[in-house]
Amino acid sequence: MELSKKMQGRIQKVLEEYEDPELGFMARSLVQTTLPHRDVGKVNQYSRESGNITLTVQPAITVKDGKEINYGIPYGSIPRLVLTWLSTEVVKTKNQKVELGDSLSSFMRELDLLVTGGKWGSIPRLKKQVERLFRSRFMLSVRHNQGVSEKDFVLAQERHFFWDVVNPDQESLFKSSIVISSGFYEELITKPVPIDLRVIKLLKQSPLAIDLYAWLTYRNSYLQKETLISWEKLALQFGSNYKEIRIFKLKVGNTLKKLLHLYPARTTIRDDGLMIYPSPTSIASKNKGSFQQF
Repeated sequence: MELSKKMQGRIQKVLEEYEDPELGFMARSLVQTTLPHRDVGKVNQYSRESGNITLTVQPAITVKDGKEINYGIPYGSIPRLVLTWLSTEVVKTKNQKVELGDSLSSFMRELDLLVTGGKWGSIPRLKKQVERLFRSRFMLSVRHNQGVSEKDFVLAQERHFFWDVVNPDQESLFKSSIVISSGFYEELITKPVPIDLRVIKLLKQSPLAIDLYAWLTYRNSYLQKETLISWEKLALQFGSNYKEIRIFKLKVGNTLKKLLHLYPARTTIRDDGLMIYPSPTSIASKNKGSFQQF
């Protein structure tokens, strides 16, 4: 997908707006609504909702030897780390094709993941989540006064993995790469949310912390007055599946205590919801102190 001169100019302006060398990006739609935090099982679809926006993710389902195989919905920190790294590369290079490096271990170091094998190691977990992530189909639905607008897309239209999971340091003759789909590429290029990659790395063990951080800095890019979001609405938005709202509230409160040391957004935990107040964004622009809503 070739960028128009107007869009190239917009992206270049975004890249030139910031001094921070650890500038990264996320897709706005995946900040407003998020992937699950835990495995949701072999479901046929998963949905999250934020205001008039609904994200639906459908897992790849195939039939082999008469048996249905459901690959599952991506969940947890690893898909978020992969998407953040990938989104950052796409926005900075303005290219649909992204090279993943000469070896599996080199790519995992890009994600700040320790390279460990075995049944519960990081290598099989990464392999499983990457397969789920790039096999799944995404649908964005936006309701408005005139009706509804929908977009269906997969994340990548081509995937070329030449990784040796047994010898992760082994360099391949060919470089692994991904070609982002036109639908996801458009979503990234037109609506990138600037984030601090250093904060993401420090929060990498907690998908909820990553979600809250990205959402808070995005909301503060346009927040004009104090706003209360009910716990019910917040739970619908994030990838949590807690049986009781009070448990979700407790989890958010504990997570914010750690998060706000890294990004001191102004918030208050209330019985009826989370109160957020206008605050500086995590990544400051050279000119205005905060990034502009894109």
